[in-house]
Amino acid sequence: MIDSNAKLQFTVNVEAGKMPVPLLKKALSICLTGLALAIFQMRADSSEKVAGLTPPPDAWPMFRGSPGLAGVATVPLPDSPSLLWTFKTGGPLKSSAAIAKGRAYVGSDDGSVYAFDLAKGQKLWAFKTEGPIESSPLYLDGKIFIGSSDSHLYAIDAERGTQLWKYQTGDRILGAPNWVKAEGKESPWILAGSYDFKLHCVDASTGKGVWSYETGNYINGSPALAGGRTMFGGCDALLHVIRLQDGQKIKEVEAGAYIAGSGAVVDDRVYIGQYENEFLCIDIAEGKIVWRYKDRAFPYFSSPAVANDRVVFGGRDKRLHCVQRSDGKPIWTFSTGGKVDSSPVICGNKVVVGSDDGRLYIVSLNGGKELWSYEIGQPITSSPAIADGRIVVGSEDGNVYAFGAKASRPDRKQKVE
Repeated sequence: MIDSNAKLQFTVNVEAGKMPVPLLKKALSICLTGLALAIFQMRADSSEKVAGLTPPPDAWPMFRGSPGLAGVATVPLPDSPSLLWTFKTGGPLKSSAAIAKGRAYVGSDDGSVYAFDLAKGQKLWAFKTEGPIESSPLYLDGKIFIGSSDSHLYAIDAERGTQLWKYQTGDRILGAPNWVKAEGKESPWILAGSYDFKLHCVDASTGKGVWSYETGNYINGSPALAGGRTMFGGCDALLHVIRLQDGQKIKEVEAGAYIAGSGAVVDDRVYIGQYENEFLCIDIAEGKIVWRYKDRAFPYFSSPAVANDRVVFGGRDKRLHCVQRSDGKPIWTFSTGGKVDSSPVICGNKVVVGSDDGRLYIVSLNGGKELWSYEIGQPITSSPAIADGRIVVGSEDGNVYAFGAKASRPDRKQKVE
């Protein structure tokens, strides 16, 4: 990491002939590169201060990157990423990848969880469940945790791909699991919502239930965690605030319509969309809606990314929306050719998101202008995972795609079955 407060000291004396012109040019190039990286780091640091815990540059261990689900990455991306490799699964991909220790993990509608090498896309293992997988994997302490439509939450050895345990709920699990290190407990706890109306808390080591909290309808999204609480929406049209220690209700906030996506929690506020065309900012302590954003008559399934002063989210109106974090006033919108259920990721001054028009986009955070796009050709409802300078995203064509800096060797771009 570059210290943004550090001074770049560079002293030359051209008149005295101490530095030839070619060497001077090279030194200036190095300084400019360092300055560019410092500027990016200052932007990343500013997002990190806002979003709280963010993933390290070489990892994206869970849906939205961190337990607060803020959707912020801290690694620079190339201006024009190249396709590095594709990996074919046996069904459409709605699951979003997790990245850790040089590997990527993803679930598929074919019912399998896949692990593959991040550098080349080579398959390492596949683990079969009994139902389609829309849930996104969580990597934690050498294990993969993921839900399946077969109603089970699975713990899988991340190295070998073998089952460690499975925990049964009463219905399918479509949302991604989250985790917390419980006070006074050696083992972390895993949280996952189910269509049995319950949020389940499970011991990560044993797979035994710790507590469950019952709501009034399906839980489709992932719970966000902050300050000893978990916050999540459901098809009962409520934002639930639950104490993690014992699974007891702290409060409920009326959202006005059912919530299919996941919220992001930053500075004691939850940012979340609902089905009757509104995106909300909710103050957790006050238990009230601070502001509402309503544009056109289309719902919001996309989960937001939260930056220093703005919030970015997709809509079924085929647009990406950016609003002021303080009051929900619109800053810009970016139009695509299909609904945007994919959840954006903020990376410096770039926003990465997929669309049902079959394209992956990079958009300027400042002005909402398209900077780059890649046509896959089939809908992208999966959300990007960003780590180690790469973007990993799935498509409903059944492929995982990896983008990054163009490889120096011609065999780097390859397709792997």
